[in-house]
Amino acid sequence: MDKRIYLCLAHMSGKEQGFIKEAFDTNWVVPLGPNVNAFEDELKHFVGQDKEVVALSAGTAAIHLGLIQLGVGAGDEVICQSFTFCASANPVAYQGAKPVFVDSEEDTWNMDPVLLEEAIKDRILKTGKKPKAILPVHLYGMPARIDEICAIAAKYEIPVLEDAAEALGSEFNGRKCGTFGTFGVLSFNGNKMITTSGGGALIVPDESTKKQTMFYATQAREPFPHYQHEKIGYNYRMSNICAGIGCGQMTVLDEHIAHHRHVHALYENAFEGVDGIMLKSNPDGRFNANYWLSTILIDPVKTGTNYDEVRRKLDERGIETRPLWKPMHLQPVYATNPCYVNGVSERLFNMGLCIPAGPWVTDEDVVYIVEQIKGCCKK
Repeated sequence: MDKRIYLCLAHMSGKEQGFIKEAFDTNWVVPLGPNVNAFEDELKHFVGQDKEVVALSAGTAAIHLGLIQLGVGAGDEVICQSFTFCASANPVAYQGAKPVFVDSEEDTWNMDPVLLEEAIKDRILKTGKKPKAILPVHLYGMPARIDEICAIAAKYEIPVLEDAAEALGSEFNGRKCGTFGTFGVLSFNGNKMITTSGGGALIVPDESTKKQTMFYATQAREPFPHYQHEKIGYNYRMSNICAGIGCGQMTVLDEHIAHHRHVHALYENAFEGVDGIMLKSNPDGRFNANYWLSTILIDPVKTGTNYDEVRRKLDERGIETRPLWKPMHLQPVYATNPCYVNGVSERLFNMGLCIPAGPWVTDEDVVYIVEQIKGCCKK
């Protein structure tokens, strides 16, 4: 096959240039302006639940500002999902706090509510105080068991900072991911559901919290005619140029989500009955994943191969894949951090691959990808 099939390439609507041109023509090229306001308004309307949204330079920045506003500081502990990207845990370390890692459950591959409660009880026993926040992730766009996580959080009066960076448009019980916690996080990195080239957003509960978030995101400048600073701030606001790309992307967001779900349905049909290949799908009717990336598990006993062998062969045949996330509790940088594990994330890491699902992936591509994966199986 001549062309290379990528996991999730950025896909433009064609309207982005108009918003960018307007920004240049009116000289709104700074981290404020009509595009920023419009993008935030559209995101607010999309996520619903009477939330407010602040557009920022990255999803990581959104997590950081959420932690700051939850009062996370030196000496605190934050319960984090182990099976995910490092951007969830790293901002905890920025604050001088300690990530405490909790393993996944089988249904969604996200934070295990049973282990979460065990971890909370054990941290209280060991440290004499509660964790300061809980940071679950909706991995690969699959909603976590967020109702159970939030119920446990409420029981112990611990706030939830919900990482929906990969889950724009995913729903649990008809409610958008990112709206269950005190704060929610979105990402618009180059490979996400929509992109602003780089960027993210913090979903906040109300207008006053939005103003406070913007305050921290613009160097915590106090309302004086001169520059006065009473708190540490950050340069985290999204530029009007990037927000212009976001405005154009919002016109194809629903289309992108529908396409990812369509591609996943094709995979589901194609892998049905294939022994040793398991495609991750919604556990039941409450879950409505956006399927940002489709993911498979390869059973080495049943297939006679393993995920890394399949990855290398697919790469040679023009198909980009990626191993599932290496759990945070196995990362050298967090080797000494407390962790509560059950073996699920380690097993997934040793068996799984992300396979192409983005807007450029055609029905014909899916047929080719499935053929090649099946061809890698030796049994």
